[in-house]
This record gives sequence, structure tokens and C-alpha cells, in this order.
Amino acid sequence: MAMPTRWNPVRQLSRLDPFTDIEDMFRNFVSPTLTRTQERALDMRLDVNEDDKNYFVHVDMPGLKKSDIDVAVEGNQVTISAEVNREKSQEKGKELYSERYSGQAYRAFTLPSEVDSTKAQANYDGGVLMLTLPKKAGDGSRHLTVS
Repeated sequence: MAMPTRWNPVRQLSRLDPFTDIEDMFRNFVSPTLTRTQERALDMRLDVNEDDKNYFVHVDMPGLKKSDIDVAVEGNQVTISAEVNREKSQEKGKELYSERYSGQAYRAFTLPSEVDSTKAQANYDGGVLMLTLPKKAGDGSRHLTVS
């Protein structure tokens, strides 16, 4: 009997990306003033848990305002986007180097079953976006008798 495949939301994150290591090595050899124009996207790290009725998603999104975050749920697809605005201040002299991101950030993921989007809730507190996504009733799997 084959083992059922379990859903793993971080499978995408665990894939090997050899170019990231090369990019980091290059960044260490080049002057920070040459690489300062390369801004890194907001890294939205998330945790997904579930019980019988809901999915619970926690997304780290520090330094944002609630009004800058948009969450869309369609079927079992969840999309999170944000507008990240970083204030550039010239009060304290010339900026030599900056790693703080400014611009659009986007993250999408798929859940194992559909979500009842009419009952879904989103809260943002302390830099963490918390989603409560109720599972759609009657969406469970069933075994069929082969005749």
C-alpha cells in the first residue's frame, strides 16, 4: 500500500538555488556602494497550521501598515501582496549602503483544500499577519468502491 503524500508548504523554500550562493560571494568581493542599488524583496516567511475546521497562517511582515497589505483568497489559492515604503532621510548625511527594501512584495501559496472565503479573517499585529481560513464544508476526500 502506497503512503499518502503529505502537503508541505515549505517545499518551495527548500529547493537548492546555486545562484544565490554565487550572488552572495560576488557581493562580498564588490564594494557596498556598487551593490547598494540591488534591493532585496521583503522576505515573507510563513507558518501554516491546521485543525479540523481551519487553516492558520502566520506571515512575518515587519515594518508595514495594515493599509499596505492585501490578502486574496480564491478556492485553495492564497495571495498576499504589500506595498513597502521606506522613508529616505537625508538628515543624517549621505547614505553609503542600505539593505532595506522598498517596493511591491508578493507571496502566493496553495492549500490542500478550498477555503470558505466569506468567513476568512486577517489580523495584523506586531509585524505578523495572522490569517484564519475556514475549510469549506464537504470538501473532504472519500474512497470509492471499485466495481
